Amino acid sequence: MVGAGVVGAACAYYAARAGLAVAVVDRGPVAGGTTGAGEGNLLVSDKEPGPELDLALLSTRLWRELAEDLGEAVEYEPKGGVVVASTAAGHEALRAFAAGQRAVGVIAEEVPGERLRELEPHLAPGLAGGFHYPQDAQVQPALAAAHLLRAARRMGAELITGETVTAVDLGPDGAVRGVRTDRRRLAAPAVVNAAGTWGGELAALAGVHLPVMPRRGFVLVTEPLPRVVRHKVYAADYVANVASGSAGLETSAVIEGTPGGPVLIGASRERVGFDRTLSQEVLRRLAGQAAELFPVLADVTVLRAYRGFRPYLPDHLPAIGADPRVPGLHHACGHEGAGIGLAPATGLLIAEQLTGKQPELDLGPFRADRFPVVGTA
Repeated sequence: MVGAGVVGAACAYYAARAGLAVAVVDRGPVAGGTTGAGEGNLLVSDKEPGPELDLALLSTRLWRELAEDLGEAVEYEPKGGVVVASTAAGHEALRAFAAGQRAVGVIAEEVPGERLRELEPHLAPGLAGGFHYPQDAQVQPALAAAHLLRAARRMGAELITGETVTAVDLGPDGAVRGVRTDRRRLAAPAVVNAAGTWGGELAALAGVHLPVMPRRGFVLVTEPLPRVVRHKVYAADYVANVASGSAGLETSAVIEGTPGGPVLIGASRERVGFDRTLSQEVLRRLAGQAAELFPVLADVTVLRAYRGFRPYLPDHLPAIGADPRVPGLHHACGHEGAGIGLAPATGLLIAEQLTGKQPELDLGPFRADRFPVVGTA
């Protein structure tokens, strides 16, 4: 496994559980990339019917199973989500969206505007309505990656951090034979690309094209508060922003409390390469949108802001499974902002494929070779 974020950790966990010999390699520490900059969202509410929602529903089940062993350690909270609309037209759009989700197994409960504050007492008055999604949950992402890897190591997996993969070794038949780092060679009949935002670079080492691009996002962290936000709460336009392919800046209010007290405020998206510059414009917009939704936050102190890069693929679906172009190369990357939520399903599907089992979901939509090389048909 190349990558010690939550997706790589889940792949290692399920592969080790299946009896495979596993080594996880990362150039940095555990959860040192996108995972460490995530909010820990485990969402079905923001996904329309299709392959990604199928993946999310499978992961919802798996996270609940994992929580029986890891729940408190990873701050698993099955607190549910609340999506709100400020206008009647927005509420009607949510209603149509929820109807499609219900048809494939999502629980979506309509909430009239006058009853929203029964769920969230500190919400702004006058909202048109919303939907409650009890299947939404949250974990602390860095803890989730660390404990999944700890469990994998108890089952025999090896963890190698601080080493950069510099080559993917291929045999005369073009099949994977292992990887080389700046310190060693690791022989293996299969390599799993769980390198997140750098998944395209790892694919290129194996000679294949995978157009993973970074999409920068910021999160604000407030001072510790009483539990003023009970669920994950976000405005209806967040769903549209998630699905957008725009390279420009997009922000929408996404607010949630944490067990420790701080409130997390997101979300922003923009494609600016790997530019880590702190954007005051983004921070102002996020803070303003949060205060509009929860006026109680207007006078709260923001202690810090962090940012990271979501691994974006052009059709908003991750690459999962065997790459038909290079025997032995498997991908588990490109989940954008949903990687923490989708990690267990991704790990299980990879492990099933590695052990020759029929994967629980059709991996066709996630094929890595679905993207044409620029300049070709």
